[in-house]
Amino acid sequence: MLDCVEIESPAPADACVIWLHGLGADGNDFVPIVPELNLGASHSVRFVFPNAPSRPVTVNNGMSMPAWYDIKGIDIADKQDAEGIAATAEAINALIQREIEAGIAPERIVLAGFSQGGAIALHVGLRQSRPLAGIMALSTYLPLHDRLAREAQPASQNVAIFMAHGSEDPVVPISLGQASREQLEAAGYQVAWHEYPMAHQVCLPEIATIGRWLRERLAIG
Repeated sequence: MLDCVEIESPAPADACVIWLHGLGADGNDFVPIVPELNLGASHSVRFVFPNAPSRPVTVNNGMSMPAWYDIKGIDIADKQDAEGIAATAEAINALIQREIEAGIAPERIVLAGFSQGGAIALHVGLRQSRPLAGIMALSTYLPLHDRLAREAQPASQNVAIFMAHGSEDPVVPISLGQASREQLEAAGYQVAWHEYPMAHQVCLPEIATIGRWLRERLAIG
């Protein structure tokens, strides 16, 4: 089981957000955002922030850093690390199963992520045999998109997908995010798409929109 930073809900938990960080970060990266989501003083949402294991990353000259999978070139969508993505997917599925065994229904679980973490959120969330409450993919892209048609689960065809991207992103170009949205829409998925005048980051208006989306998906307030 992955090591995680966890924030328990003020009220007994009946929902969960599993939120994956980006390349080189750790589970603490998005912890400060939780109070900004305006979920209320007595909400029942547990937040789980997994820590990616350290692994050699090709674009980091082969040096180890926290990563969900290898990035093999400057063009992040080229020569994708299918083996690494599969291994991480197995670990995230184990976290989802842990939450289910703790009493959280799949339809009360949101799988979220930023950059690499968002890519994994899309990859894993679309392959669930029981649909999640939603998938939140920030500043990211759809990995291994050519495999989606044969690997996606029909049960997750109508899962709510939230995507947001910075128009000035120098790490994951917005064109890659837009192409991923188009690929998802062509496959029949409904995507709520948001653009912000920012780089590879999150911004306050985006956080406010995320909060509204989470409150809607998890029926809070």
